[in-house]
Amino acid sequence: MPFRLLAGAVVVLHLGFVLFVALGGLLVRRRRRLAWAHLPALAWGVWIELSGGICPLTPLENRLRRLGGEVEYGGDFVGHYLLPVLYPEGLDRGIQAILAVAVLGLNAAVYWQVLRQGRSS
Repeated sequence: MPFRLLAGAVVVLHLGFVLFVALGGLLVRRRRRLAWAHLPALAWGVWIELSGGICPLTPLENRLRRLGGEVEYGGDFVGHYLLPVLYPEGLDRGIQAILAVAVLGLNAAVYWQVLRQGRSS
């Protein structure tokens, strides 16, 4: 039972990290110091998507599931949890690239706005 709870906690942490990567630039608009945490997280998230890599939290979650007597899943976190909600078909490299570019573009636009506001202050 504790391994199942730990696996669930890893899922929550992982989802929080994915949301921070995707939308953290919006937080930076309010608290600019968060950029020091968000920019490395953004770089990591984009790199993982473009390289086709697997975030270390995914194998950790699967190991905890296995230790808790549950079945582990193949692939990555985004493909397992998020894409089935967003897309009816499975994850492929093209979709991963689109997601990475979209996240990078959204955050670049937000950071551009933050920098422009900083100059006018």
